[in-house]
Amino acid sequence: MSLELSTLEILNTLAFLLCVTFCAYVVGIMVIFLRSDRSGGGDPAQFSWHLLVPCRDESSVVGDTVRGLLRDCPQATIWCVDDASTDGTGELLDVLSADPRVRVVHRVMPDARQGKGAALNAGWRAIRADLPADADRSRVLVGVVDADSRLDPGCFTALAGRRYFSRSRISAVQIEVRMLDCGQSRSRTSRRWWSQLLIRLQDMEFRGPIAAMQELRRRTGSVGMGGNGQFTRLDVLDRIAQQHGTPWHGALLEDFELGLHVLLAGGRTEYCPETWVAQEALTKLRLLIRQRTRWAQGSMQCARYGWAVLTSRHIRNTAAVEITHFLSAPWTQLGGTIVYLGCFGVLGYYIWQTPSGLSGWWAHGGWGVLPLVVVFGILPFAVWGLIYRARCDRSLSVPAAIGLGLGHWLNSYVQCVAVWWAFLRLLTARSDWQKTARSQDLVQVALTRGAASPRP
Repeated sequence: MSLELSTLEILNTLAFLLCVTFCAYVVGIMVIFLRSDRSGGGDPAQFSWHLLVPCRDESSVVGDTVRGLLRDCPQATIWCVDDASTDGTGELLDVLSADPRVRVVHRVMPDARQGKGAALNAGWRAIRADLPADADRSRVLVGVVDADSRLDPGCFTALAGRRYFSRSRISAVQIEVRMLDCGQSRSRTSRRWWSQLLIRLQDMEFRGPIAAMQELRRRTGSVGMGGNGQFTRLDVLDRIAQQHGTPWHGALLEDFELGLHVLLAGGRTEYCPETWVAQEALTKLRLLIRQRTRWAQGSMQCARYGWAVLTSRHIRNTAAVEITHFLSAPWTQLGGTIVYLGCFGVLGYYIWQTPSGLSGWWAHGGWGVLPLVVVFGILPFAVWGLIYRARCDRSLSVPAAIGLGLGHWLNSYVQCVAVWWAFLRLLTARSDWQKTARSQDLVQVALTRGAASPRP
């Protein structure tokens, strides 16, 4: 038994250290999040606002999005980049461009469909070409809004505030992301209860732990950009392009990659919780896993910037440590999965080899594992349900908030699956990605199939 005990002790020690480190991190970001304050707004008229809307087969959603932006953001020019869509998106955008505030950039094959970053670069070029030569590009702000989104009408006022673009040293700002229920439950293909739960879990994740991580990054100087609701000064995008050819690049996490380039170029990034952008939530588990796989693989791809971050004179030490922690997260999760599974495997073998089996192991103190599982394994995730209720939705009952927190704990295992899938894709040199279908598209497919099916 000595070898078995030794192996179990090593695995238990590694698992314990991983758990303690994770719990300390959760407590840290939770305290910072709960103590965070809000800043006042400013005058958006001092800036020129340009919104990039990348569109690839978005005919089911982009019309409402553009009309909403025209209504809620009248001072903005909206640049819709049609990435060789085949579903009528280009024609719909041409109709919308009857409003002079809407500009359409049509991309054609073979240059099109090279990823979101390439589409954003096309929009950036169009903005640069449209501006007069003497324009103050430090006051030209370029935002990215997904084709399925709604932007807070007070967004520009918040971003013009003294904490954000009113400070000349702030180069880019990420705003809070929320989740939309697209209303599929009112269609013939009624959404099941777990789809509603997935929507809530995603909204809680973005407005809870992800927002808390961004609050920590505000203090370390390492705020990350997201794929939706990021705003950057045009002169900073130009500076990055001078060094690297284009502002956005080829990583599957092109938004975070841009934020790294902003910091490496000597800029500062900020997080703005005073305003928000809302996007369509995913309602199917397989789509959620695929999305998180893309995020994990994109983070793995961005690991190549690790040395540049650590040695950069523009990035302070606290920011370098936090960025390194983020870049190492998927690799830590890979190792952690092996450690935890190994720990349970050896423990199970030890219980099986014990003469009195499970009952004897339990009677001799094995029950003590349960409090450790609750404290280190469940509580760091489950607590976010109550925090979400306190900060975001007081209409949620306490039992429902606790249940949502437990759902967040179970949902964390999705990340384990996603990390391993991402790792396998990385090993096989696969960096392609299929665009996630919109819920409206899925509904239409379901209705079409239903209409085509013979009646009994």
